[in-house]
Amino acid sequence: MARTPSNMVPLGTKAPDFSLFDTTSGTILSLDSLKGKNGSVIMFICNHCPFVIHINEELVSVANKYIQKDISFIAISSNDVINYPQDSPDKMKTHAKIENYPFPYLFDETQDVAKAYDAACTPDLYVFNGDLQLVYRGQLDDSRPGNNIPVSGADLRHALDCLLENKPNNTNQKPSIGCNIKWKN
Repeated sequence: MARTPSNMVPLGTKAPDFSLFDTTSGTILSLDSLKGKNGSVIMFICNHCPFVIHINEELVSVANKYIQKDISFIAISSNDVINYPQDSPDKMKTHAKIENYPFPYLFDETQDVAKAYDAACTPDLYVFNGDLQLVYRGQLDDSRPGNNIPVSGADLRHALDCLLENKPNNTNQKPSIGCNIKWKN
């Protein structure tokens, strides 16, 4: 199991625009159509990564809570599906249903979106304010497969609470750790 850290993109960075195929609805969706009034969480995930599987239930729980507060959640898979067919769009759709994802699960076939966000691993989480300025990037919490720390979503929840309360997030933002994005050759 590779342990790749996320790249800590500078806070204040503007969210790169995109239009991608949503495997759950079968339509093309854009960042502009998906962004939340109070903020947006953009998550680079995939079906097979043990780090993502470890936190899936909590991602759904956090999303279900904060969607009610006008924060949108957008999941993107950018993995090479030729070498990793378990991450193909048809399997993404099935996976989203099984996990009860309350958010779109977009397929970044060209990998251009992952590159634009400087995403490195799965999961890789980004929180943008209502103006699509980056206010948080990094981990969901300190839990990892096998480290016996319960999955709580503490870091992401704190970032979202700070955003909603219009308070600075002065806690140390830690990179996520996960499987590297499976880049095309």
